[in-house]
Amino acid sequence: MSHPLITRLTQDFGWPSLADMDAVEAFTKAAGVHVLFVPGDAARNLETPDVAVILPELHAAFQKQFDCAVIDDAVEREVRSETTVFKTPSLIFYRDGEMIGAIPKVRDWSEYVTRIGQILNLPIAAE
Repeated sequence: MSHPLITRLTQDFGWPSLADMDAVEAFTKAAGVHVLFVPGDAARNLETPDVAVILPELHAAFQKQFDCAVIDDAVEREVRSETTVFKTPSLIFYRDGEMIGAIPKVRDWSEYVTRIGQILNLPIAAE
């Protein structure tokens, strides 16, 4: 996770870098909507820096209706396996501990806005 645009998310925006599954679980189980940014290998995947730039803009456009964290290399494989979202970079959405959607790979702005709007408006599952 050495790409400067990924580092910017944790240093400039103060988003947590989640390096173990306990941290991932604690982050996603907190009340509200959460997004895990799974960057993948930024050296091999040229879309990763693009999503690292787009995510803060989406966060602002949706008036911070969700909080964000960056998945560290140490747990990336396990997160991808648990969520079955294997393509990177990806944004994986949770509400109150439940995965509610994912957007793999880089997308057009309008597709992000439409899809995130749909994800945020999903009804809360009955308990």
